[in-house]
Amino acid sequence: MQRLFVIKIGGNVIDRSEALDIFLNRFSKIQEPKILIHGGGAIATRIGEKLQIKSNYVNGRRITDAETLDLVTMVYGGLINKKIIARLQQLGSNAMGVTGADGNLLSATKRKPGTVDYGFVGDLTPASVNHELLNLLLNNRIIPVFAPLTHADGTMLNTNADTIASTVAVAMSNHFNVRLMYCFEKAGVLEDVNNPESVIKKINQEKYASLLKAGVLHDGILPKLENAFDAIRAGVREVLIGDAEHLEKNTSAETTGTLITL
Repeated sequence: MQRLFVIKIGGNVIDRSEALDIFLNRFSKIQEPKILIHGGGAIATRIGEKLQIKSNYVNGRRITDAETLDLVTMVYGGLINKKIIARLQQLGSNAMGVTGADGNLLSATKRKPGTVDYGFVGDLTPASVNHELLNLLLNNRIIPVFAPLTHADGTMLNTNADTIASTVAVAMSNHFNVRLMYCFEKAGVLEDVNNPESVIKKINQEKYASLLKAGVLHDGILPKLENAFDAIRAGVREVLIGDAEHLEKNTSAETTGTLITL
């Protein structure tokens, strides 16, 4: 099967125009089929402050009321997404900016209130993904660039970009040999969180179990690793966690980040 890169970039890239430009230059040079998913929470917060829309978070997750939903739809699906698309077009990459509502690419379920009511937030499964349309776009050399927005019952929904990336990667694993990539501010999973050079190059389930037993992993990386193994068990061939600045190496055979496999 042909290789497909499903790449998620977060605020550490999006929030800095120079870093984003460097990343998109590198991204545009990837020759294989690729899908990009972006966040942008800090920009939404800053614009919300100017519009006197207060951001509320619980456990690091944004509470999306009706006013905030309008804000993130404008900022994620409009401002951030279209700036990325315009730059990629300039670089000769024929990209298409999308939300989950476009072409019914991601049909979500509105999260039911529990201990916390997160508001207009969408939850996904691989069955939520219109993989036929994504496959059609990719086969016509069009690069889908997802804003972190889905839809249900005629309403846009704010949806975690990491979740979109892993869900899309699983759905597309029936069509491609998928490498799911999370690009963040560190070079990879660190054995010592205070030593940026202590990148663990490869982790399988056995290695992961031993790292957990030793208690060396920082709490912040554990959700990413759990998501990675969930994706692999569901059909994704491999997951790469690494620095956006190392994109070229991490899309090659000799990676510098942390490569996660079964």
